[in-house]
Amino acid sequence: MSDKQTKYIFVTGGVLSSLGKGITAASIGTLLKHSGFRVGVLKLDPYINVDPGTMSPLEHGEVFVTKDGAETDLDLGHYERFLDNSLTQNNNFTTGQIYKTVIENERQGKYLGKTIQIVPHITNEIKERIILAGEPKDILIVELGGTTGDMEGMPFLEAIRQMRHELGKNRVMNVHVTLLPYIRTADELKTKPTQHSVQELRRIGITPQMLILRAEERIPNDIRKKIAFTCDIDEDSVIEAIDAPTIYEVPLNFKIQEILSPIAKQLKLGNLKPNMREWAELVRKILEPKSKTTIAFVGKYLDLKESYKSLTEALIHAGANLDAKVEIRWVDSEKIENNSAKQYLLDCDGILVAGGFGERGVEGKIEAIQYARENKIPFLGICLGMQLAMIEYARNVLGIKEATSIEFNANTKEPIIFLIDEFIDAAGAKQIRTTTSPMGGTMRLGEYECDTKKGSNLREAYGVSTIFERHRHRYEANPIYREALELNGMIITGESNGLIEAVEVVDHPWFLGVQFHPEFTSRLQSPNPSILAFVKKSLNIQQKVVWI
Repeated sequence: MSDKQTKYIFVTGGVLSSLGKGITAASIGTLLKHSGFRVGVLKLDPYINVDPGTMSPLEHGEVFVTKDGAETDLDLGHYERFLDNSLTQNNNFTTGQIYKTVIENERQGKYLGKTIQIVPHITNEIKERIILAGEPKDILIVELGGTTGDMEGMPFLEAIRQMRHELGKNRVMNVHVTLLPYIRTADELKTKPTQHSVQELRRIGITPQMLILRAEERIPNDIRKKIAFTCDIDEDSVIEAIDAPTIYEVPLNFKIQEILSPIAKQLKLGNLKPNMREWAELVRKILEPKSKTTIAFVGKYLDLKESYKSLTEALIHAGANLDAKVEIRWVDSEKIENNSAKQYLLDCDGILVAGGFGERGVEGKIEAIQYARENKIPFLGICLGMQLAMIEYARNVLGIKEATSIEFNANTKEPIIFLIDEFIDAAGAKQIRTTTSPMGGTMRLGEYECDTKKGSNLREAYGVSTIFERHRHRYEANPIYREALELNGMIITGESNGLIEAVEVVDHPWFLGVQFHPEFTSRLQSPNPSILAFVKKSLNIQQKVVWI
């Protein structure tokens, strides 16, 4: 680029939420990255929470953890998976963080006695953070959460308006994602919600230069022309975003519509030709796989599967790179408690026990782990899944019937899983944790190194002695039980400064429990090694169920 100054693409949404602003932002970013640009992404969340760390998964969906330990919106997961980049706490901030900073600055006298107002103090803080996120990049794509017109989003929209005024039209572009509903009884696509959403943006002072129209089916040209005319937008800047069989097809659909042409024209980027051949081949393997494997996904937040978004996407990544369809069989761990593991897990090629918090559904997960271990079915336990694998082994192999975690019983005499009082966090600072510590900010978060054991499944999967993976948990495996476990066939195969990071069972074709969350580092073009190895083994394993 001849102009070294960062350029900004703001993505807003109208009519209603969950339209796919995050996928839109990630898809545009993917096309720009494959055109040779350094692309950054930023998510603005208007809710008052400081971060989503203590929000229920059923309320907000998955909490995505960045390399530096920030608990962020799940859209950052989409950004990393599409762009194959590791993001940081600078790539997401909330209204809560903005107001917290401004109030702290006021208390410290940094505003020299001025009356603190939304304009300029709140909007200036928003702009400063946007500029910080975009400093090392050619282009920064900024997604604003929520819906245009929401009260909590107004300061962010005002900051966006100011940035276009201050930086000029060739450095700022506004993309608006809106809904084109189909009224089945009238057999019509309705454009009025889109028109009203654009009018609301204009009332605030923002004129979108591009519209992304979400629809269930293809949009006729006459409808696109009508929207271009009524919303005063160039016809080639009215882009359809119909439902796709996989989200990874969206960049290809945008490319077919030459979405980069109006973007390049607006931002003076020149002639862009993204190389999407490898991406297209992986999408083909998702849509037309040569083989199939069935994975039992044992969890407890199944009412909102977005709670496990990174993990389900990681399974798709592994399948695409193995030219296989990974069919997920969702298994509610509480139902296992009320029935039997065999009823739900029979004929599965692999069993995955996901992470989670709290005691609900734990015994069902333990039964699922026992089934996988005794029937030699490939098993992957993640975070709580690893901890429960150790508890299951202690109960059923070591004979310690009271084995549990202090998360479930603070007074247990057999704490296979316990709470360490002190640890060094990802930033190198000492953290103190007790059973009464507040939940927010007291977990082991972010990337930690892990030394792998030679000859283990873990070492074979990654191919290196030291790996780096991300964590999100409060409780740790108790090293007091290590000797007994290893003498009886459960081997510690991953460690981080004395902390147990991975366990495996000797007499088993493929059994791995990991304390970290491998799904957070999985991308379409570079799947996580442990999840890839698990799916590969599930494809190849010859099972003989001997459950009694």
